[in-house]
Amino acid sequence: MVSLRPTAPPAHQVMVHSTAPQADSSVRLVTGFAGFGAGSVNLAISSSLLAAGSPGPAGLLAGVVAGLWGAALLAGAVAFLARDRLAGNRWARYALAGAAAAHLAAIAFPTFGLSLTQLSALLLTLMIIASLGWLQRHSGQQDSAQQDSAQEAAGAGMRPGRLLLAAFAGAVLVAGITTPGLAASTTGQYAVPHGEHGNLAPGGHHQR
Repeated sequence: MVSLRPTAPPAHQVMVHSTAPQADSSVRLVTGFAGFGAGSVNLAISSSLLAAGSPGPAGLLAGVVAGLWGAALLAGAVAFLARDRLAGNRWARYALAGAAAAHLAAIAFPTFGLSLTQLSALLLTLMIIASLGWLQRHSGQQDSAQQDSAQEAAGAGMRPGRLLLAAFAGAVLVAGITTPGLAASTTGQYAVPHGEHGNLAPGGHHQR
């Protein structure tokens, strides 16, 4: 029997363009920049400790550990930016937390000096931990199907200008934290100031 009741028109599906994937990309860039900055600062700490006149066994060990950790941060930042999925597992988070505790202890008990450099390394490490926590928490709120559909929807309307602006702001923030730490290290203190390269004459005047 055919029903004569009017049927409601099918509801149109509303596609909501989420900005979360774009925010994920911005936070991912900031995390990678912070990894590069933290790696560079740790290498500066390593060179400062190893360049000391008589660092002793403790200073030598701290310099080697700082150098290895700095190299690991640089390699991890490259791998993190190259992969499409969230990088870093529980052991990486433990290592970052241990590094933050070590930097904090070096600031509280300045046995080898470099307090400002250690502070820069601490802030950059905390930035990495906070960014990874944000990405992990956000990815855990959505299941894989919803996340894939949201990424496809946002990919069509992605605005490169906003992503470029976020990348620039993150780079400026990381540079503002990294530069004082590098300048306060032994390498930075003995670096030749800009504009004095090639000045062989006394008093900073070029010979002609």
